[in-house]
Amino acid sequence: MDILLTHSNHVFSDEKQRKKMEPYPPLQTLLAAALLREAGLDVAVCDVALQPPKESLRKAIRDTAPRLLVVCEDDFNFLTKMCLSRNRELSFWTAKLAREHHCLSAAHGSDATDRIEEYLQAGFDYVLIGEVEETLLELATGKSPEKIAGIAYRDAATGRIHRTAPRGNRAQLDELPRPAWELIDIDRYRDLWLSHQGYFSLNMVSSRGCPFRCNWCAKPIWGNNYHVRSAASVAQEMLQLKTRYAPDHIWFADDLFAASARWTRELAAAVEELGARVPFKMQSRCDLMTRDSVSDLRRAGCCDVWMGAESGSQRILDAMEKGTTVGQIRQAHENLRRNNIRTGLFLQFGYPGETWLDIEATIRMVRELRPDDVGISVTYPLPGTKLHQLVSAELGKKKNWTDSSDLSMMFRGTFSTALYRALANALHLEVRNPESTSFIASAWADVESLKRAQLPSREVA
Repeated sequence: MDILLTHSNHVFSDEKQRKKMEPYPPLQTLLAAALLREAGLDVAVCDVALQPPKESLRKAIRDTAPRLLVVCEDDFNFLTKMCLSRNRELSFWTAKLAREHHCLSAAHGSDATDRIEEYLQAGFDYVLIGEVEETLLELATGKSPEKIAGIAYRDAATGRIHRTAPRGNRAQLDELPRPAWELIDIDRYRDLWLSHQGYFSLNMVSSRGCPFRCNWCAKPIWGNNYHVRSAASVAQEMLQLKTRYAPDHIWFADDLFAASARWTRELAAAVEELGARVPFKMQSRCDLMTRDSVSDLRRAGCCDVWMGAESGSQRILDAMEKGTTVGQIRQAHENLRRNNIRTGLFLQFGYPGETWLDIEATIRMVRELRPDDVGISVTYPLPGTKLHQLVSAELGKKKNWTDSSDLSMMFRGTFSTALYRALANALHLEVRNPESTSFIASAWADVESLKRAQLPSREVA
């Protein structure tokens, strides 16, 4: 075997994801595999998402005897972007396994990009930086590392880390092959979806990156670049998935879906022409959810839109350099409601300088809008962001969450980790289980008690 690809997102190691049980295949890993196979390389994928990772990896490396083992994370999965320490531990273990079997190893992903020295120290021979496909292809086909853009490695003679020139992003995304779905067990995903949710969902992407510059958002892979596939190509892939795997639902994992009103209109037309309509969920910004665009999204099959609302306080939105207004959040929600599209709001508490009045503004907005769901986080400083620079002097030993339910404050926020966790619990209950009045009242009583006590904001869970 030339290449064995894997990743580090094991669903069952994350309590929140295990309970949620909405698993998606590692899309970036499968895209990289497809490109390598198109070049004539012999490729296998060890998908550790739904099976015991260490046992699976040991068996895969014994069975395939690869000359290169690559931990290629899914750049479209928000869990990968969060740089969870549990995932990092599995990646480091994989590097040691590769050493034991005398094969070269490489790592790609947000965390590896942020922590190049640590990944090389853990045993990886290479770290692939930025957009992965061409860099990996050149490494896999024997090009000398010093001549490959977008790669880091330790110089054998000096022991110093050498980082080559950055690699530019691919502008023509239509040229990429379709993901190599046949290299993983799709039926396992289907069975888990059907048994836990009653329907089957698959993931795809229409674009890469995001051109907006919220100052807390980390962009180690694509930077501030944004490239989008043609609407016709996206509609054709929707039809391919519909015909081949019959999903009941599609999750568009783009950072930003439907950034252009013209593109959205073209997508609706292409989907209708091909008969490719499958109900789908996507995420976007409130200022893009205009009346016409929302109508076109509905025509294309959209049933759920998640918007990065973040806060009901305009003061906090401005501090984040979000570029949106509370009024736009309200208007977008109304446009979606009018088209019978479910609305989810991503909310963020704990931004530097936030007061209880700002928190109350967010709670009030949620109660007035009554969205179909909310996703709640606390401000999470990641390297390369303006936010990280702002709070770097306050960061303690813990610089990453362990898993997606962690919600630790890693700098001195206005309130403690305990209060923010209680706040997330109470607001989730109120939105998701409005009939559970006694539980909701108890949850808000916990929030009030913690607020009054003013737990030391320096505590880091």
